[in-house]
Amino acid sequence: MATLLISLHPEPFSPHDCLASWYQSQAAAHDVASLDDGRAIHPDRPGVAAGPLTGAAAAGGPPAGASAAEAAAAEAIFIGRVRGLTSAGAALEALELEHYPGMCEAQLERLAADCARSHGVLAVLVAHRVGRLLPGEAIVLVAVMADRRGPAQRCCQELLELLKHDAPFWKREWAGGQGEWIQGNTPL
Repeated sequence: MATLLISLHPEPFSPHDCLASWYQSQAAAHDVASLDDGRAIHPDRPGVAAGPLTGAAAAGGPPAGASAAEAAAAEAIFIGRVRGLTSAGAALEALELEHYPGMCEAQLERLAADCARSHGVLAVLVAHRVGRLLPGEAIVLVAVMADRRGPAQRCCQELLELLKHDAPFWKREWAGGQGEWIQGNTPL
């Protein structure tokens, strides 16, 4: 069974900090060297230091016998950012994402678990913004660890499409001081 980490962020987040905490959580059950400031040094990435483990990242755990980071030979990572134009082509002031707390996280976890199981991957991270976002801000981070590149890439792509079409988010684009709810999704 894959290790899953799902998180929603009402404020801007750093995808790179999320990845660093995720890497650290995958190695947490193993003998990991640490720096004086409390950051971990990844055993599978000599010389790469991660930020401190925070929030939900502490809940991650390794599969039986080894961390996903140790068993993974491939990673697929996608960072999506808010476009600067509305679906009608106007300059975007902001994008508003609403969700139903509790239900949304449960659905994201189901989508990630089903996709991970289908592709036989080791670990999945989904970090998604909610609330008001500005153009250029990170809206989604999906990262997948697997024993080969094919499963990692296919799982990442399929999970992104599932998030786009099956996750319970409602989007409103703001342009010219007016908000308009989005009907449907952007094409692949």
